[in-house]
Amino acid sequence: MGIGENHEVNLLLPESVTRPLWRSLLLNLRDRVAPEKLPPLAITSHPMDVGMLLGDIISLPWYRTVFTNLGNVITPETLPPLELESRPANVGELISDRLSHLWWSSLLRNLADAVSPEPLPALELTSIPAHLGPEAGSLQLVRWSSLLTTPKVFLPDPPKPAPSPVAVRVAAPALRPAPAQSSPLHSETHRIKGRLSRSRLREAVLVSVAVLEMLYLVASYIGWM
Repeated sequence: MGIGENHEVNLLLPESVTRPLWRSLLLNLRDRVAPEKLPPLAITSHPMDVGMLLGDIISLPWYRTVFTNLGNVITPETLPPLELESRPANVGELISDRLSHLWWSSLLRNLADAVSPEPLPALELTSIPAHLGPEAGSLQLVRWSSLLTTPKVFLPDPPKPAPSPVAVRVAAPALRPAPAQSSPLHSETHRIKGRLSRSRLREAVLVSVAVLEMLYLVASYIGWM
């Protein structure tokens, strides 16, 4: 019996999408005036009281939260005992508790453990010890030299090459460069560069004086007008 014989696969949009506006308005008004009677809801899960939701807490005014906090401090709410479904495990002292202790308490604890250690119960092993040997059928690693069947032959070291004579070379004395003679062309170039720099300086001074005079004339003309 196939799936298509009992169940028809409908891939079309629901009727509420293509329903006209006036019809959906009438249906909403009918549900508002005379809602459909439904059977009571059958809850199979155990209800859990989670208290006030976060949205309700945020929507409360500020004075309500202040009064609630004061009431919790003065007369705290009596809660039922906590129901634990898991089996508690003893993990010893937590790391945060160890760090909060003072240094002398850890020193005394270490000295006490060194003098009279705490007796612990026997360790419960769940694994089976392995017996290595030829009767257990385990793999044994042997040295590679014991696997050789040929006789061992020690070859002599190859002869070292004779040292070749080293030719001694005498370094030629370094020649000192002859002092450069000053040419008249070089001195003339320096003289020309000095004259150009002085002429540029004089030009900058004269241009500055001319600009100041022009500004003075413009200022005096504006003030006279």
